[in-house]
Amino acid sequence: MSHANRLQLVSFKVCPFAQRAAIALQEKQVAYETEYLIPGEEQPDWFKSISPLGKVPVLVVNGTPVFESAVILEYLDEVYAPQLHPADPLAKARQRAWMEMASELFGKQYQMVTAKEQAGFETAHKELQAGLERVAAALSTELPFFNGEIFALVDVAFAPLFVRLNLLEQAFNLNFNTHPRISTWSQALLAKASVQNSVVSNFEEVFMLFLKKSDGYLVNNL
Repeated sequence: MSHANRLQLVSFKVCPFAQRAAIALQEKQVAYETEYLIPGEEQPDWFKSISPLGKVPVLVVNGTPVFESAVILEYLDEVYAPQLHPADPLAKARQRAWMEMASELFGKQYQMVTAKEQAGFETAHKELQAGLERVAAALSTELPFFNGEIFALVDVAFAPLFVRLNLLEQAFNLNFNTHPRISTWSQALLAKASVQNSVVSNFEEVFMLFLKKSDGYLVNNL
């Protein structure tokens, strides 16, 4: 792995947490290079040396690795303009908390698409939908983003979830946008150039291949 570029993002093509970092970098128009690894394969020694938890994403800054997506986002927001967190400490803390909720919903989405049996699929689906309803209650009444007109780091955190839910809606008989405010928010996020450019050009193909390899109830029955 070369450190010729100042910023290198180490990622899996299908990883939502790595996509968060890519969205932030795109939004801030910061030049970076992406190093894609293949999940499930033995990872190279250089990756093991920079990722103590063995997970992506890792952002390598002038040779210094920063790991964990939330930490990477905080670093990028401190170093590069425009700042995407609100300046008010309480508002910032509140949005950090909701970013954790996004991570929880990623887990539910993963459980849903990889569940082998109908019961596991339906439980995860129900919990994911209930989580989205809780998020809807926290959204600003002003459109279109979490806070209203201003795109924030909390939007960055949720955007990869809606990218995946949108693909699931297109491919299967599913509907996650049952709340009108969630629907508006999702559409606004999917329309952002920073979100569209944060994944590989054939991401739909990559994601569907991931689903097929998971061999879950979803791909086999819906």
